[in-house]
Amino acid sequence: QLQLVESGGGLVQIGGSLRLSCTASDTLADYAIGWFRQAPGKEREVVACIDSPGGRTNTADSVKGRFTISRDNANRMAYLQMNNLKPEDTAVYYCATGRGIITDYRTHCPHLVLYDDWGRGTQVTVSS
Repeated sequence: QLQLVESGGGLVQIGGSLRLSCTASDTLADYAIGWFRQAPGKEREVVACIDSPGGRTNTADSVKGRFTISRDNANRMAYLQMNNLKPEDTAVYYCATGRGIITDYRTHCPHLVLYDDWGRGTQVTVSS
């Protein structure tokens, strides 16, 4: 079981950028990674995902063109670069990992139930 720790959240103005990091306790090489977010009163939703080799990604329509997911297996890290932030991006952001996930990354990210390990999240607040 991986231990995951998110960092990089904070308060940012509309149009600003943040880079979230996810640090794993062990190698990420065999794991698919997902970034999720949950706003108050709303369900947790997927933001972006990347497969274990790192060649395939997908992002939610709401953040497409603004958010980019990446990974650095050698350093046990995953990242979510967030640009042109909007108030509706305000949420707690979580990274998650899972093994053996099979999905068509061309059309969608794996469902959250397929991820086994989760971090505790990092708060992102976008204000005007």
